[in-house]
Amino acid sequence: MAALAVLLDSAFVIPGTSVRVGLDPLVGLIPAAGDAISAAASLYIVYEGWRLGATRGQVGAMLCNVAIDALAGVVPGLGDVVDLAFKANMRNLAILGIVARAGGGPAGRT
Repeated sequence: MAALAVLLDSAFVIPGTSVRVGLDPLVGLIPAAGDAISAAASLYIVYEGWRLGATRGQVGAMLCNVAIDALAGVVPGLGDVVDLAFKANMRNLAILGIVARAGGGPAGRT
């Protein structure tokens, strides 16, 4: 779950910057299907959080993050900017108390 969130949101560094980016904005470039694929992967993280015992409030907050990301993706250009800045999947890990290392999997729960 943490590895997927990192892959989607912050797996790579843009050369010459400290900005981290994942596959989410790249997959989002595929018309229609890209945003659906990204949303499905994000919903998998929410599902796993629920399976691990997340509260209704946590699941609701996570779903809001996924919705913001998905709805922004409908607007060309805006979705990519939101993907770069908002990082819904990393936010969802934080809601669960999971700290993910930028270059890999979980560093543990806090």
